[in-house]
Amino acid sequence: MIQGQVLEGRRDVSGGYKVDVGRGERVGRVSSEWFSRPDDERYLSLTELTEAVRARSARSRTRVIESAAIEVQASRDNPERLALVLPGAEAPVAPTHWSFGQLASMVGAPAAYLRQLPASLAGINLQYGLSTHRAEQIKTLETDNDRIDLRAVTGPDYGRIHDHELAEAVQRIAGNGTGDTRWKVPGVLDWSTGVYNPNVDITKDTTTLYASDRDIFLFLVDDLNPIEAGKLPDGSPDLFFRGFYCWNSEVGAKTLGIASFYLRAVCRNRNLWGVEDFQEIKIRHSKYAASRFAHEATPALESFANSSPAPFLNVMKAARAQVVARDDEDREAFLRKRGFSKAETGRIIETVLAEEGRPPETVFDFVQGITAAARAKPHQDARLDMEGRAKKLLERVG
Repeated sequence: MIQGQVLEGRRDVSGGYKVDVGRGERVGRVSSEWFSRPDDERYLSLTELTEAVRARSARSRTRVIESAAIEVQASRDNPERLALVLPGAEAPVAPTHWSFGQLASMVGAPAAYLRQLPASLAGINLQYGLSTHRAEQIKTLETDNDRIDLRAVTGPDYGRIHDHELAEAVQRIAGNGTGDTRWKVPGVLDWSTGVYNPNVDITKDTTTLYASDRDIFLFLVDDLNPIEAGKLPDGSPDLFFRGFYCWNSEVGAKTLGIASFYLRAVCRNRNLWGVEDFQEIKIRHSKYAASRFAHEATPALESFANSSPAPFLNVMKAARAQVVARDDEDREAFLRKRGFSKAETGRIIETVLAEEGRPPETVFDFVQGITAAARAKPHQDARLDMEGRAKKLLERVG
């Protein structure tokens, strides 16, 4: 069970929790989002974000039209501006940077090249592509701001899941995302002390709630209710917190996805440290995407949010208890049989010896050694491959 009350007395004097981030995986996805988002894409609460994307959807409409019926107009006042006259529209629409690229790609025109041309020449090329477009039909997403913007151009069978639908699904379990439920924007790890403090003010710099005209990304943790999953070499508890992040793009920039996991800390740069049991589902915006979202993604999110950590704890307990090597020969044979090179085998064993003060013996020891060695891999593919092999070891225990 979640050991929130039991562990209350083990808090650091600062109100945080001592954690060991040398174990498990490091996941940089949230950090990448944090680094790339300007201030106007950062929200301080789920309510604020959801209202913004819901209002945008309320001003939008989708329709399927004949591509050959679209008229491309070059602005006489601005040689760099194009507009599109859509069938039945009262006024021309202005393509966004994203939708212009979608439209150009759809008709087989190089968008980067077209953007370098004067609008009149780019318009001629785009008009020709539309008139000869073999697919014949496209689906548009038009949003009425101060002017009507064409936000997305997709195939007619594109199954749009609106950004506000995902945000509302998260709200049902996380409320405002600021602490009114157990799910909240994460705290910060103090590297100098190894203490993770869950109580940090939510600012533009610390928030993990993002939305742009192209996508949304949400990351929340249950970091006021730590979970003890075994002991560290010094006898202190090995503490975890539950976390998840999810993303979507209603304009076709990416899939919808949800990732859930257990983690030991989040640093100031929003890297996830000490991650275990990472699970991910993705839903492409295909014809039946809305149905899959209702029947797969939303239940999965609610199930993780409300589930007991007992299965995770049982796997960790079993992995710590299952001895698979008692001497150096056993250790090398165990790793070599699982595809690790001689050099990798040596590094894994040395890593465990350095961190634990003894050579690896249990499945848990080997998993931690493998994930630690994976972090040193310079190439992502090699790192993910090694982390995947570590995950398989744990899955076999479970």
